[in-house]
Amino acid sequence: MAQKIEKVNLAEKFALIPDHWNPRIAGELNGQQVKLAKFKGAFDWHHHEHEDELFLVVNGSFVMEFRDKTITLQPGEFLIVPRGVEHRPVAHEEAEILLFEPASTVNTGNLTDSERTRTNLERL
Repeated sequence: MAQKIEKVNLAEKFALIPDHWNPRIAGELNGQQVKLAKFKGAFDWHHHEHEDELFLVVNGSFVMEFRDKTITLQPGEFLIVPRGVEHRPVAHEEAEILLFEPASTVNTGNLTDSERTRTNLERL
């Protein structure tokens, strides 16, 4: 069976996202997912026991807070947060973020009972 191969237009996909901190799946490969999310405000402090996460800024900017430092990310920049490292993304204005992480990754990591936890992600 032939696989459907299509390009993904990030601007079109981000236009379909009306809310913040609710990642959607834009693609999958090798057990990994490409997720898109809009950030605004501060997320919860959390960590992921078994997964590394990549955050790529498409539009806007945000800061990744760690317990010992803060890193500011601008469009075209990405940051990899290693598994086990506590972090909190904060976006003072709306930012569009591409995440690349294992399909098993839950957005709130060790905070599985958070009201922000998303387990059945919508596909764009």
